[in-house]
Amino acid sequence: MPGLDDILETTTAERLATGFGFTEGPLWHPDGFYYFVDIRKSLLHRLTPGRTPEVVRSNTGEGNGTTFDLEGRLVICEGGNRRVTRWSADGRSEVVMDRHEGKRINRPNDVVCKSDGSIWFTDPGLRIPLGEKELAHSGVYCVNSDGTNRLVAEFEYPNGLAFSPDERTLYVANTRQAQYIHAIELDGAGNMARRRIFADMSSEETDGVPDGMKVDQQGRVYCTGPGGTWVFAPDGSRLGIIRTPEIPANLCFGGPDLKTIFFTARTSVYSLRAKTPGQPHPWYRLRAR
Repeated sequence: MPGLDDILETTTAERLATGFGFTEGPLWHPDGFYYFVDIRKSLLHRLTPGRTPEVVRSNTGEGNGTTFDLEGRLVICEGGNRRVTRWSADGRSEVVMDRHEGKRINRPNDVVCKSDGSIWFTDPGLRIPLGEKELAHSGVYCVNSDGTNRLVAEFEYPNGLAFSPDERTLYVANTRQAQYIHAIELDGAGNMARRRIFADMSSEETDGVPDGMKVDQQGRVYCTGPGGTWVFAPDGSRLGIIRTPEIPANLCFGGPDLKTIFFTARTSVYSLRAKTPGQPHPWYRLRAR
């Protein structure tokens, strides 16, 4: 079975920028830059490699996970505002989802876009004061292209999420209590057919929890966790842990060839090179046509 030497082109992470409160929400834009957020300061940054990061939006409501929709609009989980929003290039925003069955959602954390245009996000509830909580459960939600939404599955504390290359499996990191990655197997209509434990991420290392997640084009799963970024084969066997100077909360694949792994790690952002590209966002494919 291959190890990290077979997966990574470089093994020493390069620090691209530092001095932040808590970085998250990494996202590669095919125009040649990364988006990432500083949750503590409610800022959205843009970083072109080799340049100084710039603030492109403030007051993000403790913005966290990010993705694009099929039109290239930025979708962000506004945890503090308890909603998922979509931002146009001119700065206008609209609510993608803030309620389920009339009840206010908890604290949306991370988000992905499926090739059919649906938006999927995690909504943990343990950090919401009991008196402000309207939904009894934490869960994973899907917002269809027509704006309707549904609860896909309930969880203890769902965090990062990512689709398999064929989009028939949704991986979800569970952060609190039991630490693991769940695999939700989907039917042709996108509903949960069954669920199973994909990988156990319990560890004697005390720094870091299962958090942000991405999948490469060979179906390997990269999930930030105790000690660094854990890499799993498609069958769930662990291939190794990528160590960075600070424990990352999330990652994305970027660069023109999608072989640069960009880590959001506490006060800094880092990168190193992989041998296999990450999964391209569905918008990238449409944009290239």
